[in-house]
Amino acid sequence: MAIGAVTLAGLFLFGMAVYRDINLSFYTDLPDVYRMLMAIPEGADVAGLAYGAIYASYGGLTLAGLAVAMGAASIAGEERRGTIGLLLANPKSRSNILIAKTASMVFLTALGALFLWGAGLVAPVILDVSIAGMHVGALVFHMLFISLFFGFMALAIGASTGSAGLAAGATAGTMFVSVVAASLFPVVEGYENAAKAFPWYYFNGSQPLTNGVDWGHIGMLSAGIVLFAGIAMVGLNRRDLKGQTVGVTLVDRLRGNARTRRLADRLAGSTRVSRMWIKIASERQGLLFITASLMFFVMGVMMGPMFALIDDSLVAMMDQFPEALLALFGGGDMSTPEGWYQIETFGMMAPIAVIVVTVAVGAGAVAGDEERGAIGLLLANPIKRSTIVLQTVTAMTLYGAAVGSATFAGVAIGSLLGGLGMNIGAIAATSLLVTLVGMVFGAAALALGAATGRLKVAVFGSVGIALVLYVLNAFLPFSDALSGYVRWSPFYYYLGSDPLVNGMHWGHGAVLAGITVGLVTLAVVLFDRRDLRQTG
Repeated sequence: MAIGAVTLAGLFLFGMAVYRDINLSFYTDLPDVYRMLMAIPEGADVAGLAYGAIYASYGGLTLAGLAVAMGAASIAGEERRGTIGLLLANPKSRSNILIAKTASMVFLTALGALFLWGAGLVAPVILDVSIAGMHVGALVFHMLFISLFFGFMALAIGASTGSAGLAAGATAGTMFVSVVAASLFPVVEGYENAAKAFPWYYFNGSQPLTNGVDWGHIGMLSAGIVLFAGIAMVGLNRRDLKGQTVGVTLVDRLRGNARTRRLADRLAGSTRVSRMWIKIASERQGLLFITASLMFFVMGVMMGPMFALIDDSLVAMMDQFPEALLALFGGGDMSTPEGWYQIETFGMMAPIAVIVVTVAVGAGAVAGDEERGAIGLLLANPIKRSTIVLQTVTAMTLYGAAVGSATFAGVAIGSLLGGLGMNIGAIAATSLLVTLVGMVFGAAALALGAATGRLKVAVFGSVGIALVLYVLNAFLPFSDALSGYVRWSPFYYYLGSDPLVNGMHWGHGAVLAGITVGLVTLAVVLFDRRDLRQTG
């Protein structure tokens, strides 16, 4: 929550600073459907554009996504890790545990919203931007309630089923559909009221930044929160907590019969630890679903028709953007389809998406298991430490490839729908390279986790290194004296050859693959050379 709130605050400050110095008609003249999806108010000024495009879109999705993650992990996450029994061994009822978990989720989400509210008031003062007549607190208040709505939905599903993956995935899918529907229906004649059937409408449908708090909409979200809280309470108390080693499944019954045992073994697969990559991959399905869906639909499919709808006057306005600013977003000529997609999708968003999932897997599978005290149980089996690292790499590769493939499919379909005529092979090459650059930092997180056993070191270390190298890759070329050092950044080997135009540069791909292999080898050596440190 702290990382999310601070990042959003920084993005808001940066975005408002940029909007202050450009012609805003580039955004305000977009077709209604795209303005609605980006939460840009009609005729927005600098402040309205910043609050809409950043707080009402990225901010709402981020805060709600964090609430969903907490809600899914509150009960179902404890069950998946096998720690719910330790909690219930205390003289506390299931209801007490649920209430405590819920209070924690509400408290942290409220703290995140409070921080964003403060940042939303401070940034305009720093930049000398007027926010007269704007109700920043009302927008953040609505953001808090939509986040809690989806957080409680995930909590209810997780408490009722014991499946964290189902809780996160189903809630994220519902949220994704809700965002799109609440944005599209209001601009379709005759279907304006259909948007009211989707929760996201009650977040920004009343334009709280302009009109203040809509207590009717807050009441609708509150009713949903209370309903999901009741479902969670009933669902948790009505069922026995499902442990993975206790439940008798159909496959277990088939194994109990000598005539069907062999068939059941084939259906279920081996339970040996050598297949632990499946377990690792299954633990973060919700994160993968959200990330891949965002890259496929929003950053892929939608961007093609959006570019096709931009007229020549807006293309001319794009030239106002400073070259250094464009470099920070990947660089490129925004008057061409390739340049448009490079800046909007491949420059920043695609690397972030792949790095998020690879770092989550790479850091969580080794360092995360150590901090949870689960690594000892794993190593009690006849398995080598190197096997754990390599199985983690398998899951990490699967996740990175899934996001890269979703990006490829989305951009290819977007090009087709927009009639842009982009080269499919070049799109595939760029998607492969972004997967490889994501694997580099996932492997870095794995190596840091293997060396220290600390999840925070693995996550913050790898993400911090990625951020520094990304910024250096963007700005070093502007210095004649320092431009040669850009080759030390893995990001140079991602877009340095302009793959969306020129296709695959196999030498650059080999460099990224080589760095990944080197970091994985380092992780194996570091994990083998130290005793596993138990933290609890």
